[in-house]
Formats: sequence, structure tokens, C-alpha cells
Amino acid sequence: MQRINAHLHAQKEPPYVMNLDPAVLNVPFTPNIDIRDSVNYKEVMKAYNLGPNGGILTSLNLFATKIDQILTLLEKRTNPDPEKPNTKPVKNILVDTPGQIEVFVWSASGSILLDSLASTFPTVIAYIIDTPRTASTSTFMSNMLYACSILYKTKLPMILVMNKTDVKDAEFAKEWMTDFEAFQAALREEEAMGSFGGTEGVESGLGGGSGYMGSLLNSMSLVLEEFYSHLSMVGVSSMTGAGIGEFFEAVAEKAEEFNRDYKPELERRKKQRNEEKVAHREKELGRLMKDMAVSGEPSSNVEEKPDMDTISNMEDDSEEEEGGMEEDEEDPDSLNSRYKKALEDTEGPRAASGDDHSFTRYLRTSQMNM
Repeated sequence: MQRINAHLHAQKEPPYVMNLDPAVLNVPFTPNIDIRDSVNYKEVMKAYNLGPNGGILTSLNLFATKIDQILTLLEKRTNPDPEKPNTKPVKNILVDTPGQIEVFVWSASGSILLDSLASTFPTVIAYIIDTPRTASTSTFMSNMLYACSILYKTKLPMILVMNKTDVKDAEFAKEWMTDFEAFQAALREEEAMGSFGGTEGVESGLGGGSGYMGSLLNSMSLVLEEFYSHLSMVGVSSMTGAGIGEFFEAVAEKAEEFNRDYKPELERRKKQRNEEKVAHREKELGRLMKDMAVSGEPSSNVEEKPDMDTISNMEDDSEEEEGGMEEDEEDPDSLNSRYKKALEDTEGPRAASGDDHSFTRYLRTSQMNM
């Protein structure tokens, strides 16, 4: 970061620098936006009883809540200012992320920060590799798998930066990536030297030692051959500054690739997410309206049960309606004839049976009064 920052300053194009590592004590450059100004890493560890990685992750989560303010500042600095026509807009934004891959790349805050930046600016990932520590086939393959995982997760253009070329030249890595036979030859050479352990296990059929490692690395090299074709690799030295020019040439190429290949995909994914949000919101609103029966219809999930008073009133009303209908439909003469018929029955043979004659007395009394 210090070397590429100094290179841009030497080119009279000062960048806008962000530091996202909350645990670093000192940085050899002056960041414009520093996570340490907003979040106290040690206090986060104490407050939430966390370890180092948990503290970094929680600090990033807290900082990610300010992403809208960050984007506002970046857009303001990268666009011309009408009030300050003499001020040159920023062409390059440098973001220094935490070194822990699992903390930044595979965390929700890291995805929020990367997606937000990529939705506004052409974004390129630079994966820094320590060249002297990648000289063996096993460590080289480990770094390639890390790079593959980052490319898969971020879905952004990537540059492999082989750092410390002043200690060890990075030509061997370029050869291994472009020539499959060269990597196989190096693998066989390391097996012969016993770099993966003794061969006793292989000879006895136990499946350990160089036989296992050699087979695994051979398989991985076949799998990653297609992956290498989509990567740009440059060798640089942060000590001497060698290769920094080639690095920025690769950045310019990847920025064009971003606008050509990646930006349409990001816009498609963004549109899809927005449509899914709208559909989910309408679905929840419809469910809420149904539960509240806003449309005037009773909810299907709740069966309305009238109370007992309402039931009795309904029964009384129904009886009155039925009686009223009968009186309306029946002729008064036929009704009197039915009364007379009932009276004759009570005076006939059934009278000696001892039945109750109260109804008969009621009718006779009524006729007398009439």
C-alpha cells in the first residue's frame, strides 16, 4: 500500500486511501478514511468478550453501517466539483483490507463493503502473495486455492501480485501457471527429494507420504488450469518499486474488463435483488391485509363465533319470521277451522282418557269473551 501510494503521488495523481484494518498499530501512509477513527478495536474486544479475529469482524460489522456515508465521500471526491474547478477529481481509490481472508472475504460486512464499492466504481481485487514463501509446489497450490476462493466469492476481476521479487524472482510462478508440464516436472523433482515426507508408507501400501501429496497437487493443477487463464499475474517489489508500473497497467486492463464483463452481471444481480425485495414486500403486505381483513371479508384463519345472546336473538327472530309467514300465508277461516277441529277432538273419545283440557277451556273462554 505504501509503495503504490507513493507511486501515484510521484505521478501527480494522489489517490484516496482507505484503511479497513482496525487492529493495525501504525500504517506507513496517511489514510483519508480510517476505520480506527470510528471503531476502537480493543474496546470492542472488551465489550463483547471477543478474541482477535472476532474483534476485527465485529469492528468491520460496525463500520459497515456507515457505508452510505463512505460512498457519499468517495463520489464527491471522484466527481468534478463545480465550486472548485481547479481541484482535480480522484482517479484511484486504494482500500487496504485486513490480512485475514476469512474475516473479510467470507463475512457479511466484507460483502457489503465490496458490493457497495463495485456498484459505484470499477473494482479490482489485488491478491498479494509472498513470493519467497511460494517457491514449493505445495505452498504455490495453497495460494492458488485461496485466490480461487476469493475470486469465486467476490466475483470481481483479480490480479495476483507476487511481492518481494527482490528476494526471489517470480518467473517460476508464471511458468507454473502457463505451462502444465513445467509444474509437473517441479512436482516430480520435489517428490524425488522427499519434500512431502518419506516413501515407506507408499511402498507398504498405506497411502501416505509423497504419494498422497503428489496425487493431490497433480489433481489440483489439472483443475486450476482453466482458472489461471482468467487471472493476471505481476511480479513487484514493495522495497525497490520494481514492477509497480506493470501492476497499474494490469489494473487498467482489469478495470476495462470490469466495465465490459462484470458490470452488466452486477446490474443484473442488483435488479434481481430489487425485484425479489418488491415481490417479498407485496407478499407480506398481502398477508397482512388478509389477516386484518381490510377488504371487508372475514379472515380465513379466524372463524367468527357469535355469542349466546346473539344466537338467542337470531332464534327468536327466525321464529317470529316463520310465525309471521304462516299467519300471512294462512287464511283466517282455515285457522278457525283448525281450532274447532282441535276442540272436537278434545270433546270426543279422547276426553275420557284424562288428557289435559286446559287448551279446550282456553278456547271456550275466548269464544265467550268474544
